[in-house]
Amino acid sequence: MSERGPAGLKALVFDVFGTVVDWRSSVIRDLEGFGRAKGITADWTGLTDDWRAGYQPAMERVRKGEQPWTVLDDLHRATLDTLVEKYRIAGLAEDEKVHLAKAWHRPQPLARRGGGPHAPQAEIHHRHALQRQRRADAQPGEARGPALDMIFGAELVQRYKPDPLTYLGVPKLLRVAPGEVMLVAAHNGDLLAASRQGLKTPSSRAPPSTGRTKSATSRPSTTSTSWRGISCIWRSRWEPETGPQVSKRMIA
Repeated sequence: MSERGPAGLKALVFDVFGTVVDWRSSVIRDLEGFGRAKGITADWTGLTDDWRAGYQPAMERVRKGEQPWTVLDDLHRATLDTLVEKYRIAGLAEDEKVHLAKAWHRPQPLARRGGGPHAPQAEIHHRHALQRQRRADAQPGEARGPALDMIFGAELVQRYKPDPLTYLGVPKLLRVAPGEVMLVAAHNGDLLAASRQGLKTPSSRAPPSTGRTKSATSRPSTTSTSWRGISCIWRSRWEPETGPQVSKRMIA
């Protein structure tokens, strides 16, 4: 085993929120800009934190069957509607609410320190933006440099993490074995759930995007590939002499 990747690895999949993009700063900045443009004064930071706090409870209602399958965009919008009232933001037109709800479509890449994979991160962010605009789940890469092959959204399996299908659906769609896929994520719980389904995970989790990531009580089963080593695997896609050819994928 080397920093170039474990034997048999055929795909890297990346968590997005909290791993690739800085969702919190991005959403706060987006809402503050909206407020300035519209002359609306509000606690945009508090609203953002409350919005994210409603993320898991909203998905949990779907997981438990308390409401039918609902895409994340609609869950975000429902939470926003309650927060607009809580923060006494009155007079918003429908198109303005739509714009605010799509703040989660406009995150900026996370600025990493200490040798994080800057090139993969920038490329993932670019492809994520492209795919969200097109509302397409699988299209060949078009960005310059190493192409991401696919975005795996929860819509593909109509389940939310940590449902096993959200992990096993990736190798199934790629037509590879679970052990031939590695999940890169900042959240130990995400890595642990992936590991339980047979996916590989790196020996060190990606640095979290907000400093708020909580460690899981259990540790995932890992390979000896480090976060820095993931950069090496990534670069090997277009620098064949540096390592094996590995497909880079993405899971939202």
